[in-house]
Amino acid sequence: MVNSKITRPIHKSTFLLLLMTLLFAFGCGSAPTVIVVLTPTWTSTASPTAGPTQTQVPPSLTPTPTPFVPRAVLKIFVQSPLSGGQANAGTDILRGAELAVLQLSDSLVEQGYKVELASYDDQNNAETAQKNASEIIADPQVLCGLGHYNSRVTLRTSNLYHEAGLALVAPAATAGLLTDRGYLEVNRVIGRIDGQGIAAAQFAKDQGFSSVYIISGRSEALKNAEYFRLEADRLGIQVLGMVITSLTENDMRSIINRLMESKPALVYISNPVDEAIPFFQKARTAGYVGPFLGTEALNDPQAITTSADPSLVKDGGLYYTITSPPANFYPEADQFIRDFEASYAATPRLFAARAYDAAGICLKAIEEASTAINGEIPTRAQVANAIRALKDYQGITGTYTFNGQGDPTLAQYYVYRVVSVDNATWDQNFIAASYAVTPP
Repeated sequence: MVNSKITRPIHKSTFLLLLMTLLFAFGCGSAPTVIVVLTPTWTSTASPTAGPTQTQVPPSLTPTPTPFVPRAVLKIFVQSPLSGGQANAGTDILRGAELAVLQLSDSLVEQGYKVELASYDDQNNAETAQKNASEIIADPQVLCGLGHYNSRVTLRTSNLYHEAGLALVAPAATAGLLTDRGYLEVNRVIGRIDGQGIAAAQFAKDQGFSSVYIISGRSEALKNAEYFRLEADRLGIQVLGMVITSLTENDMRSIINRLMESKPALVYISNPVDEAIPFFQKARTAGYVGPFLGTEALNDPQAITTSADPSLVKDGGLYYTITSPPANFYPEADQFIRDFEASYAATPRLFAARAYDAAGICLKAIEEASTAINGEIPTRAQVANAIRALKDYQGITGTYTFNGQGDPTLAQYYVYRVVSVDNATWDQNFIAASYAVTPP
């Protein structure tokens, strides 16, 4: 509080001590995005006092803060569904990115830059996402970004980012085609969907299964089945048969007959959950007592708990691979989870932590690209090249180095074990193993 009137003189040494104390106190403060320059302003309403032993001293010291004026504004963008049926997942992606910008921008701020996050609602719709992408690309301050939730949406917008030379780091899109095109600008911090077959075969070997019968759908599902077959063969697991089918009623009967004749130690299946569950039930009824091992296509708790009976998890049980576990599975994510819960009063879901890492990679690449040109603002091309040049980036979901296609050189896959098909006890199911796989 500033006094409007002085009732007694202040000794010169007392004033100097006060002045030094104030300057030291203000000088030691810190703020993440604002630098305050203190300019003393002398003001007084005291009456002058004459006399050789009296000194006229300003009765108040008013620091005038000068706001931080950045050299430039640097932006990264995030696109995710913030409305509609996938809004929960999209909001988590946004929040993970927000925390990263808040916590990981210090180096750029110290260089005099203001860092902003530009958020867009893609509504999980390709056309909406493309319109947003055009707006993002038109903003020269945007140097990098992350998104989307859905692989199909990411594929559509990534063409535009590529044409504009704008780097993208995908936290959730697993489609193989995303990186198969070899765009310099397109990267991801999650395993490809078709790497699951390799991880599943390694798990089968570790569990001691000596033989397997493979059932597969088409498209991406077939890639997983084929990679499983190749890896199983390499590891010495005998493949007793492989069928490519959509598992109609007629198909199921003939396949189960062949399966029972071959007597495999394991059944590997890459079909979707609505085909797989009826097949599992019929195979159990026919007398198959071994385990089933599937892909992320089975990662649908509602479908399993509403259509499977307890026989599914008896005997050998059910396993399936997934590309992203809950955040609490990552040993390095403890602080992130605490910060997320404190900021949003919610627990992070599947992709919040990966979004944090995707945003962190953008920020680190901008920093590296800027440092290489003496602190100046890098071009989008320089940022895209800096992402590919990163070595062993330490994220909270893993350590990232990218290959020439933009995939992590080692991607983590996880094997989920289902021991209960009851919705009330679904939490008893757990991640049984994880594998680092080189992209196929």
